[in-house]
Amino acid sequence: MFTVKPLPSVETNEEALVIGLFEGGQPFAGLAGEYDARLGGQLSGLWKEGDISAKRGRIATVHPFLPMGAKRLYFVGLGKKEELTFARLREVFGKLFRALKQAKRTKAAVALDTFTAGDVDENEAAHALAEAYYLATYEFPGYKQNRRERDYEMKSLTVYTGADAADIEASLFVGSVYGKATNSARTLVNTPGNLLTASDLADYAVKLADRYDFDYEILEKEDMERLGMGALLAVNQGSKQPPKLIVLKYQGKEKWEDVIALVGKGVTFDTGGYCLKPRDSMVDMKTDMAGAAAVLGAMEAIGELRPEQNVLAVIPATDNMISGEAFKPDDVITSLSGKTIEVRNTDAEGRLILADAVTYAKQHGASYIIDVATLTGGVIVALGTDKTGAMTNNEALFEQLLEASMETGEFIWRLPITEHDRERVRSSKIADLNNSPGREGHAIMGGAFIGEFAEDIPWVHLDIAGTATAKKDGDLGPAGATGVMVRTLTAFVERFE
Repeated sequence: MFTVKPLPSVETNEEALVIGLFEGGQPFAGLAGEYDARLGGQLSGLWKEGDISAKRGRIATVHPFLPMGAKRLYFVGLGKKEELTFARLREVFGKLFRALKQAKRTKAAVALDTFTAGDVDENEAAHALAEAYYLATYEFPGYKQNRRERDYEMKSLTVYTGADAADIEASLFVGSVYGKATNSARTLVNTPGNLLTASDLADYAVKLADRYDFDYEILEKEDMERLGMGALLAVNQGSKQPPKLIVLKYQGKEKWEDVIALVGKGVTFDTGGYCLKPRDSMVDMKTDMAGAAAVLGAMEAIGELRPEQNVLAVIPATDNMISGEAFKPDDVITSLSGKTIEVRNTDAEGRLILADAVTYAKQHGASYIIDVATLTGGVIVALGTDKTGAMTNNEALFEQLLEASMETGEFIWRLPITEHDRERVRSSKIADLNNSPGREGHAIMGGAFIGEFAEDIPWVHLDIAGTATAKKDGDLGPAGATGVMVRTLTAFVERFE
């Protein structure tokens, strides 16, 4: 897909050559200047007339009609040099690749060194380019009987640079891994619930384990009954589909210590149970396993990158259905930890299955726990659809995760958990915990509940209810599943100290 070559000349033949432009100073220097000279200053004329612009995100296509050289020149506006960041460059590359896709370009070349400034060097630019390509051109194939074959595929992308080729190839590889793993998660989340049951999710995880030589364990319903996973089993009571507890282990150190546990909510469809969701809220509940998808996507990236860390993935998988056997409001259940829970809301099921998963992660040596879940509508009310809510019991762990999220551009915002919040979660008169103590601070109540099972283990909770899907197309992908937190979790694991 990617080929790294030394800097080209104006006589190097290319179907499409992409050049970055910055605001301020001489717009056409270097390679662009050579083309301008060959064309008798026509590029400068187009610049003065506004047909070519360096404003961030502006893309102009020029046909030089020269006997040698590029058949098409794509000029990409990057804005001011001092304002260029990795995240902004990735978005610009995303817009570029969507434009190339719309034009059905199958071959292109990028003058990478024209996309660098300040802290964004050639390696950063290469990472951004590869990641953006896969994110921006993603498509979910769907199930239409007469669907057309995908009419666009970039067959070759040449990267011209004066930097060390081996370093650039490594950065392109990492960016590709981040993009592809995110797309894997997107596809899982976009898949309908009848085609992605808990068993299907378990089968997917086993294939991942086989591909990357992970140790794995799939707990069946009988195993859960034997162990006493009453919270996960309660949520599954109304379903004909058996539950699964999916466990993947990646050992990047000699000893199984300093274990990072990634725990993902895997509710493959959520009706709300007897606290039935209204029709509009139930549509798209196939996406309620986006936390599980994020963890599986991160494990795919970890399998490719092989960091020197120990990582444990735990995914409780089930749907939340209604039947004569389904659990009910006022039921009292006993979790794997032994703590009893009064069920006040059957639609607060995610925190129940995560309770048993977090406990199981602790039993398997977790030193740090990050759980990811489409947990509450409350986080959308609080933060909107572009921010992931976070809660923690450990400032140092949260700061490392925050740094990873800033690097990947997946915005997270911390919500507080106070002693008063914990008292509300413990407010049941007949059990240890109450799974839904009221609408006030609903997102915080979900996090505080899970925190009761993390106890003194350093822990961060990520509520991705607002960020797991997008309603509109963007520069880095279409409407639908976003694959949010795959890249943040991967970057966190890679850089964890």
